[in-house]
Amino acid sequence: MTRGIKEIGMRCVVTGAAGFVGSSIVDELLSLGHEVIGIDCFIDYYPREIKVRNTNVAQQNPRYRFLEENLLSADLVQIFSGVDWIFHQAAQAGVRASWGGSFSIYTDNNILATQRVLEACRDPKVSSTLKKVVYASSSSVYGSAEALPTSEEILPAPVSPYGVSKLAAEHLMTLYSKEFSVPTTSLRYFTVYGPRQRPDMAFGRLLRAGILDEQFVLNGTGEQSRDFTYIEDIVRANLLAAERGISGRVYNIGGGSRVTMNQVIELIGEILGAPLRIVREARAAGDALHTGADTSLANRELGYSPTISLREGLTRHAAWLREQLPREQLG
Repeated sequence: MTRGIKEIGMRCVVTGAAGFVGSSIVDELLSLGHEVIGIDCFIDYYPREIKVRNTNVAQQNPRYRFLEENLLSADLVQIFSGVDWIFHQAAQAGVRASWGGSFSIYTDNNILATQRVLEACRDPKVSSTLKKVVYASSSSVYGSAEALPTSEEILPAPVSPYGVSKLAAEHLMTLYSKEFSVPTTSLRYFTVYGPRQRPDMAFGRLLRAGILDEQFVLNGTGEQSRDFTYIEDIVRANLLAAERGISGRVYNIGGGSRVTMNQVIELIGEILGAPLRIVREARAAGDALHTGADTSLANRELGYSPTISLREGLTRHAAWLREQLPREQLG
């Protein structure tokens, strides 16, 4: 059970409910006795069957209702009416894919969809019961930050269109809080990993390569560093933000384990019992060189601090991935 959470019997909406973070939040809310409406439109960034599998446990719970809807066209006032908490996790993911002609997908799903969520929250049918909208922002808004660890006082400077879109949506959250008293709180996630992680993300691909003895293509020197955050800590931060977050505030949510990719590769080799086969290529456009979260504000105001070490989190992630891989692939 999530520590520090006191509210019970809340009526919740989770957008992006079939995704990595969204489905994990759904399962935790249900385990705590809350009622949940999940919304997802199954954007085709990765296979639908993976997302469907993410919802299998929740779909068996009588307190869960799933809606296959697009935030750009759904009747959000009707869906949100009578709700206490909204966890807005829906977004078009992917730093490297956000360049070029696909940018309109990001503006639609990350900015316009967020604006529609917020407009619905202004309606009296929604605002009369709504206690908090928790928005999933990203450390990508910082770009290659000028100071490490990075506090919320550092001026954001995204280095990818994806980061720009997440920052724009974050600004909308702050504006609607200030101008229309919509109770919003934004969380800047720092590189989330763990069971259900999107298949395009580095940790899952590294672990898969190690388990199957395949090559892994590493972009850059490997000295780029990240603050890696285990999914369990991200879920707990969301619930703490729903209960305690100050409206209009933005909080960093990190894992307390900023390490280089070279160090991660070595650690995964230790966990799996064999070194990884790495092929090195040039750095990809839009990849920040370093990220590191100063989580002191979240600690003071939310009571958040990370609880899962990188070694423990990777060990859990590896065990989950072994269960997911077909037996014929494992040999």
